[in-house]
Amino acid sequence: MTVGCATVIEEEAVDEIRRHAAEAYPHECCGALLERDDVIVEAVPLSNTTIEEATRRFLVSPDEYRYAEKRARERDARLVGFYHSHPDHPARPSQHDLDHAWPNLTYVIVSVAAGTPADITCWRLREDRTAFDRGDLTWRTES
Repeated sequence: MTVGCATVIEEEAVDEIRRHAAEAYPHECCGALLERDDVIVEAVPLSNTTIEEATRRFLVSPDEYRYAEKRARERDARLVGFYHSHPDHPARPSQHDLDHAWPNLTYVIVSVAAGTPADITCWRLREDRTAFDRGDLTWRTES
């Protein structure tokens, strides 16, 4: 049994994450993950509003969070997590990611090597907040 995140994601959502990551490079991109019937059905691009170094950090503003919740309601879905990119770094959580993660959410990370999206991984924060557990991500072609 995977302790990590939701295991199925629509191929269109993966394509959107990759597109957004490439477009934002060399900065981190971020967005929301919407789920319906245990499948991530949409990746919603959000603005990275960090005032820190945007090549290594992201921040979702309260307005962007509310927008993601509204989008989820419109799609009859649930906001279940967030995605972000790691420009020129592996697709695994950083210490900063751990320090700022919320429990019960899915985190998808895409590495971007010299502007080209590469590995995509899925993570879930442990209940004791000491680390992330990696999940398995399965692409599904929308039917």
